[in-house]
Amino acid sequence: MSKSEIPAGAEIAPQDEQEPQSPACVMSFNASEPSGASGLAGDIATIAAMGAHCLPVVTAVLLRDTAEVFDQHVLDSDTVVEQARSILEDVTITAWKVGFLGSAEGVSAVAEVLSDYPDVPLVAYMPSISWLDEEQQQSYLDAFRELVLPQTSILVGNHKTLSDFLLPDWDSERPASARELAVAAGQHGTAVVLVTGISLPNQFIDNVLASPQGPITGEKFERFETSFIGAGDTLSASLASLLAVGVEAHEAVAEALAFLDQSLDAGFRPGMGNVVPDRFFWALPPEGEDAEQLAAENPLAFAAAETDDEEEEDEAPAEAPARSPRRMH
Repeated sequence: MSKSEIPAGAEIAPQDEQEPQSPACVMSFNASEPSGASGLAGDIATIAAMGAHCLPVVTAVLLRDTAEVFDQHVLDSDTVVEQARSILEDVTITAWKVGFLGSAEGVSAVAEVLSDYPDVPLVAYMPSISWLDEEQQQSYLDAFRELVLPQTSILVGNHKTLSDFLLPDWDSERPASARELAVAAGQHGTAVVLVTGISLPNQFIDNVLASPQGPITGEKFERFETSFIGAGDTLSASLASLLAVGVEAHEAVAEALAFLDQSLDAGFRPGMGNVVPDRFFWALPPEGEDAEQLAAENPLAFAAAETDDEEEEDEAPAEAPARSPRRMH
């Protein structure tokens, strides 16, 4: 109904009485890929599961399955910028998530957009890009180091990936500590780093939020004997969602790590490759609930049995027990 069609004398409720309050909006710059496990699909699922709204900007299209990346098609940098600016003129965002930006030109284009919003917290995730040729890797990492790190609130990445990125000339026999990585990141303007996958004795790995002064907080996980796709995107997107609603960094990291741990624990294997985190693990019914009763109440509540896993890279996939039926909201 147009304004001219509203009956005379009709009262129009204020906007805040007509519509519910919008959730926090997080803009994600990332690649699109068809497995649905990582990249933009992973960010959208994670941010939605955290109760926020994702504004996805495609930077590249990856050709991959659940095991490996085969190739990519990078979007023109002007197209990337136009995607972002068209929605930024309409919607207020309260956090950024930066994932894979495709190329050095893509990094430069995204960095220019970020620079116009210096007060919006930025979570930057550095994935492994070992599938790119050496020259592409080097130009991408150099651009990211120079243009994105100075604007980054929290840099997230696996211990080996961040070590190769931040300390490429490291020659000590011992691995770099989280603090040493934070010092290296701090030299480029990043306040803190969240380092994941630090090997510990007794089948545990450590995940540490650190500043150049030392560790701030962290969480130890028991090592999963399987391999995942999308874990880093899950962690960084959930962290951005929490920062978007004003949660302090150390508290946001603790909650994001707990969310990741449960997502991995409920993970499933949709194909023949790696395991996908289940970001909607909380939609599963309580343990011990009668499945037959749930099915009678809602036949759609039954999803196909999924697999729970993660394996070392060259290890054969293990069978996993059938999952409980999913509760539909």
